[in-house]
Amino acid sequence: QVQLVESGGGLVQAGGSLRLSCVASGRTFSNYAMGWFRQAPGKEREFVATINWSGRGTYYADSVKGRFTISRDNAKNVVYLQMNSLKPEDTAVYYCAARVGGLYSANEGGYGYWGQGTQVTVSS
Repeated sequence: QVQLVESGGGLVQAGGSLRLSCVASGRTFSNYAMGWFRQAPGKEREFVATINWSGRGTYYADSVKGRFTISRDNAKNVVYLQMNSLKPEDTAVYYCAARVGGLYSANEGGYGYWGQGTQVTVSS
């Protein structure tokens, strides 16, 4: 069992930056690949970024590539999402998720543990 708690969301102007954090507790953090997903009002949840167990492998949605960076600190049991050059279309609830096995994936069906989400609002 893994518990995930996100933080760092808020209101920011277009072009600004935010860093989301997700703290994991429970099982050995390095046993899990981690992912960030988001859900905008009236839309389905979508993949944002994922990172493998070591942090050396990452993968991004095309919509955020070059603007967002996912990273992790296994010593602190934390995964981060640095979001730069934010756009109004980035407005959503952002969820952290954990996937057993350590290999990253953009498929949310492979993630067995989810946080409660943190709201990110980007004003124009």
